[in-house]
Amino acid sequence: MSRRVPRSRALALALGAVLAAPLALTPPATAAASYSVTPLKFTVQAGGRDCTVDADLYRPTGVDRDHPAPAVLGTNGFGGSKSDGSTDTIGKAFAERGYVSLVYSGLGFGRSGCLISLDDPDIDGAAAAQLVDFLGGKRAADDGTTADFITLDAPGDPRVGMIGGSYGGAVQLATAAVDHRLDALVPMITWNDLAHSLAPNDAVGSAGVPGVFKWQWTNGFYLIGEGQPLLQPSLDPSRINSLTCLHFVTQACRTVHTLNSGKFPADRTAELLAFAHRVSPASYLHRVKTPTLLVQGQADTLFNLNEATATYRTLTAQGTPVKMIWQSWGHSGGPTGPGAAGELDLSRGNLETSYVGRRVLAWFDRHLRKRTDVDTGPAFAYHRDWITAPERAYATADRLPALGRTLYLSGDGRLVDDRDQVVRGSRGYANWPIPTSHSENSLAGLLGVPDSPPRDTKGTYLDWTSAPLERPLDVVGAPRATLKVVSPKAERTQHSGDAADKLVLFAKLYDVAPDGTRTLVRRMVAPVRVPDVTKSFTVTLPGIVHRYETGHRLRFVIAASDDAYFGNRGIKPVTVVGGPRETGVLRLPVAGS
Repeated sequence: MSRRVPRSRALALALGAVLAAPLALTPPATAAASYSVTPLKFTVQAGGRDCTVDADLYRPTGVDRDHPAPAVLGTNGFGGSKSDGSTDTIGKAFAERGYVSLVYSGLGFGRSGCLISLDDPDIDGAAAAQLVDFLGGKRAADDGTTADFITLDAPGDPRVGMIGGSYGGAVQLATAAVDHRLDALVPMITWNDLAHSLAPNDAVGSAGVPGVFKWQWTNGFYLIGEGQPLLQPSLDPSRINSLTCLHFVTQACRTVHTLNSGKFPADRTAELLAFAHRVSPASYLHRVKTPTLLVQGQADTLFNLNEATATYRTLTAQGTPVKMIWQSWGHSGGPTGPGAAGELDLSRGNLETSYVGRRVLAWFDRHLRKRTDVDTGPAFAYHRDWITAPERAYATADRLPALGRTLYLSGDGRLVDDRDQVVRGSRGYANWPIPTSHSENSLAGLLGVPDSPPRDTKGTYLDWTSAPLERPLDVVGAPRATLKVVSPKAERTQHSGDAADKLVLFAKLYDVAPDGTRTLVRRMVAPVRVPDVTKSFTVTLPGIVHRYETGHRLRFVIAASDDAYFGNRGIKPVTVVGGPRETGVLRLPVAGS
């Protein structure tokens, strides 16, 4: 279970403002004035509008036309700007290490104009591509400033990489989809498909069926977006849409309004899914050819490990150079565990000594400085929070672990290794008109206040528990469960024409210690809107990295509700019948398999 962090850091994490975290490149210059900073404005064409982009250019001392340097481009997380502590660290850190850095406030944030368009490649990507034009010498800033001191691969083609997190991560993929001049990307803690991120449905094969609205995270960010003039006062008229949708593009507001309505009729559902998917990497990754180092956080209920895994698999399949790291921290919390002393943490200034920092060093050395002798590391690496020595906290592999351990859901509530041990039995639960389970309060994370422990109310969930383990079990990846439930009321309503009438449930994994203490692993849950309650279905749980120690037990739970999400419409009793012929199955990805 991730610990809560101080308010300032929790808010930074929640806003995706930890953009500059993995900046351990070469040791910084010791001279006090190792770079100059020039504020710049750019008027760009994006989404049919003229948008002003507010930026800062960091130029290392000694870099000029005769001594050019490669460039790094970066922008803020949601709600941030070029001036927040993390974004301007990108500029400083890279300039100190010999890179020309251009950091800017994303469209709709800080003092940049235009509406918030959720990193749409045709808007946010197009705007960033025009900044690449500046770095390539193809255009000037609004005051006439030009850049003729960037290493070029060809006329107008600068040697440039991008780095950033969350909102500042997805924009990299959006830019690479419309501009193939980018040479390296480092997207951190970002999404693959907003249609899933905002309303996840973790039932396999559920494409086109809206999921379960993640109302706390979504509305928290929506209010931050709509409140931008309070956070960053601006009179720029391009930042105002209408009275019903102040600062977002209209389709984004309509999507949030539909999700909050709790109703998913076919026409509106198709519209919201189409928009959320269109502005997400999942829809345009086929156009991304830039070498990409994905960094995702294990403590992240907003964009969990499955988001980066989906991006990683798509890029790998099409031949785009890609590697992936699962670090400890994410939107839901900071570094944890005995090995956290070696985990990247800007507040402790450990840039040169962190594993992720060294990997970014290698990635940019190889792709921006073209050092062919640099080893960019393994295909996959993950932080293990149970390791005591920080220098050993990361494990590496050439591929993701396979689903190597199978457990069966017995009718008597046991989780057993052998199908022959399954006994027949049935148990049931029902949802209440109010939420009865709690995983994580993301609003508490946004505000930096303590959260209560996870809980489930008796009669509103079912669980299956294994025998105590005889040896440690390292689960690395996304478990899968195949289930069959019986719910006559859900069966009667699932063809109503409103997807919201389908049965909702939540799958999750606990670690039960010998003393009975229960830990909801990383506070992760898998929301499911069951596609067809008359048939068995498979659920992909969020990816985790977790060691079940000797003597501990695994507990698999399905619950009727979770207060971070919208739940069932109406009371829907559910029965699970277990027996040798019809057995639920839980499959675990195990390290080394």
